[in-house]
Amino acid sequence: MNTLKPLFQLDPEITFLNHGSFGACPTAIFNELVQWQKKLENEPVRFITSELYPALDVSRKVLGEFVGCDRDDLVFFPNPSTAINTVAKSLRLNPGDEILSTDHEYGAMNRTWKFICQKTGANFVPVEIPIPVSSHEEFVDRFWSRVTERTRVIFISHLTSQTALIFPLEEICKRARKAGIFTIVDGAHAPGHILLDISSFDPDIYTGACHKWMCTPKGVSFLYARKSVQNLIDPLVVSWGWESDEPGKSRFLDYHQWQGTRDMSAFLTVPFAIQYLKELNWQTLTKKSHQMVVDFQNEICQMLNTPVICANPHMWQGQMCSILLPGSPDPMKIQSQLMDNHNIEIPVFSWKDRVILRVSVQPYNSEADLQKLKDILPSCLN
Repeated sequence: MNTLKPLFQLDPEITFLNHGSFGACPTAIFNELVQWQKKLENEPVRFITSELYPALDVSRKVLGEFVGCDRDDLVFFPNPSTAINTVAKSLRLNPGDEILSTDHEYGAMNRTWKFICQKTGANFVPVEIPIPVSSHEEFVDRFWSRVTERTRVIFISHLTSQTALIFPLEEICKRARKAGIFTIVDGAHAPGHILLDISSFDPDIYTGACHKWMCTPKGVSFLYARKSVQNLIDPLVVSWGWESDEPGKSRFLDYHQWQGTRDMSAFLTVPFAIQYLKELNWQTLTKKSHQMVVDFQNEICQMLNTPVICANPHMWQGQMCSILLPGSPDPMKIQSQLMDNHNIEIPVFSWKDRVILRVSVQPYNSEADLQKLKDILPSCLN
């Protein structure tokens, strides 16, 4: 067994190859959450009115340093879906306006934009990105060829959920800035998964989850907004921060940081989580996880006689890969067989006209985990 797995609360009987869906929290970080919750319950009034906001300020500072932005340009949200809904519902879209995206986006976000378009008369335009993907230049040129005079917003994933591809954002954001197009990046899978420096590609909006690859407790995500666009974003819930009697550092923080009474303890675990992973030498360990993904992908695709999803995995992938399964198997049946019969937790789903098996590898995974999947998968497909 991998010596790191006992640090997590995962069932030792289950081969867990699905970190990408909801993450997994080490016991030490979970205990940090409990300590904050106990502090809250020990004296709720004092904690919420006097101690919470200084602690949130520290947490935002540490997170900002980790993801490459100023602390006051980000606020905590429970998940990227809530963060993007906050932004999407604040946009002043008109009939005929276009939101340019790709056909690799997360299903919940596709539904969000469908909802927004039904309300506003705008159009959601997903650019087809064929697989296998080849070069960044080809990707950018293909995507940008669909920009029109009606394009108002670009919505794009940093690391896609279905196809596990890292999209080249820097050139897209650069062109969008020059063209005056508003950019929203869904970075749910990026923090703690790939090196992240938001300031280097300068989007208008970026949202990421800390409870996935950063291993925090569930319900820790953030919304980043460039200072020039912060006043455009309405609060999803109007509360005491609206026209505050005691204004804080900015209206952006006032509007979005307090939206009614809730337990914010999970947000306060971020500094501990970042330090904990650093002490485990996590960045070096995840490089090994990436190589395990690359090697396994080549082996399994060769075994199944199915194409690799990208030409250069070191350029396009991190610690996840999506395997195109041959034929037309029932994804729910395959997933349930792997879990119910073999204790392998892994997602299998339909994407466009293909069936995908997505493999996530964290440092707590071992070569034996991947070998088990490789040995069992053919029988499930048959």
